[in-house]
Formats: sequence, structure tokens, C-alpha cells
Amino acid sequence: MGEGMKNLAKDQVSFAKKPAANGSAGSVSAANYPLGEKMPEKIKSATGKVLSDFSAEKVISGQLTAEDFRIAPETLELQAQVAESVGRDTLARNMRRAAELIKVPDDELLQVYNSLRPYRSTKAELYGIADGLESKYGCTVNAAFIREAADVYEKRGRLKAD
Repeated sequence: MGEGMKNLAKDQVSFAKKPAANGSAGSVSAANYPLGEKMPEKIKSATGKVLSDFSAEKVISGQLTAEDFRIAPETLELQAQVAESVGRDTLARNMRRAAELIKVPDDELLQVYNSLRPYRSTKAELYGIADGLESKYGCTVNAAFIREAADVYEKRGRLKAD
């Protein structure tokens, strides 16, 4: 556990900050939180719906679907900026990783999760998963984490036997 905690502080992947989703060069901070109250027009779903587009009536009438309830990567970026503004850098990195995974279909994401469990995959299989996420969806940060996990699993003897 101690070794794992030490490694958490060693980011081997770049987490470059992204411009604010509103197109300006500035960013949001804790002063803008909660975003849903202070910047509701900036909160969007992956289908482009803004917060004011959501109501129980629209769900009942079928105007909103399950896809409309997926968060947009830009909204997660705003949340990441708020987290950074109060020194919650780890939370900000997690938000950015999550934003990257929005493009990945749920069933594929579940397969990745299951493959990352100890003794479920070989190193080559994990590297293949990372390559696929990177090439198919542009998930460079998550791909790097999967490769790092494969390397750590190899050192700790947690890979599936070839």
C-alpha cells in the first residue's frame, strides 16, 4: 500500500490544463461553484443539452433519452478547474480522465475494467487494450495508465499466465 501511495504522486502522464469550455482564455474557480447555480448555461450534456433543457415532463414525454443524461467532457473540465482552484489536483486529474472516457461505449468500458482486475489479463492484452483506447477514442491519458498498470502487475506477479 505504501508503495502505491508513493507512486500516486509521480505522474508519468501529462495533465495539461485545457481552455475553459466557454471559449475564453480564463478558467472557472471555486467562486463559480456550484456551477449549476452560477453558470447553468455552461453545464451541458454529451448531446449538447443545457441544464435548463432538463425536466421531469421532458423525460416522461420522451423528449429526453438516457443519452441526454451523459455529461459533456467540457463540463467535466469546468469541474476540474474548480477542483484545481482549491488545491484538489488529484480530483481534477480524475475529472479529466473521466472526460476522456466519455467517448468509450459502456460495454467496452466494462470490459476494460474487468481486464484490469488482477490475474485477468496478460501484459500484451493490457497493452493492446491501451493501444485500442488510444487509437480508437483518443484516450491518451487512460492508455498510459493502463500501460503503467500492466508494468506494475508484471513486477508484482499479478498478470494472467501466458
